[in-house]
Amino acid sequence: MLVEPRSGLLAAWGNALLAGLVSPDEAALAIVGEDAVHRVAGLPGEAGPVGLTLALGRLRGLGATGFRVALPAPGHPLGLSGPPDFNARALEAEEAVVAYGVPYGLVPEVSEAGPEGDLHVEVVWRVLPVREAPPADVPSLGEAERELAEALRDATAVLSRLDVAGSGPVAEAAVDAYRARVERGGGREVLAPGYPPRAVRVLEMAQRVGLLVLVAYENGHGGAVSASEIAARGEALRPVERVARRALVAAYNAYVEGGEVRR
Repeated sequence: MLVEPRSGLLAAWGNALLAGLVSPDEAALAIVGEDAVHRVAGLPGEAGPVGLTLALGRLRGLGATGFRVALPAPGHPLGLSGPPDFNARALEAEEAVVAYGVPYGLVPEVSEAGPEGDLHVEVVWRVLPVREAPPADVPSLGEAERELAEALRDATAVLSRLDVAGSGPVAEAAVDAYRARVERGGGREVLAPGYPPRAVRVLEMAQRVGLLVLVAYENGHGGAVSASEIAARGEALRPVERVARRALVAAYNAYVEGGEVRR
């Protein structure tokens, strides 16, 4: 489960840049975040990889009017519209960005080096052709907010029933640690300038639900000592995770929902 996907940062700050609300350097800095460097490969008119500022400017020049996010998982092509090659690459990466106005999408290829706690991360965004069609299974903000309220209750109840660590203080500590990491990053905004308050609220709720699921998967089997109990936990968590991913996509895509950017 991607709590803060790179595709979300690229789409959010790319949208703010296209709307003239941030400078190219501000957008690039926010997109790179804690990574070492991001470059874009396969951009029309460029022989090799280029920097984010040049790439975003080139996409705007080609006619891009906005960016949306896809967060696919096996059996759930969330946010994708084809063709098969792009869908397959996005599914492998578990995320992608699709441009509005031009038939291109970007899939991240991540390289890591170094010991845990001191990783050097480089990202190459691969530009690929996409089919200009409605994205799969993306809810409205209203739908996502309603689903999340129920999912948050379900996640806590299910994890408590299965005696999983994610239902108690461990989960709360994970949420607090995540928020502290964001604050250490310089107080970066949730989403980017220009996003409606409801999108910010939905994103924060989706991140919280996603963290509960992540903690449940990463903190042992709790009281689930049998294979059937472990399988039951996975079965219970899958729909909750699906709701969280749908809500993340709805929040990031709110900027271009209906084909318009908010200035």
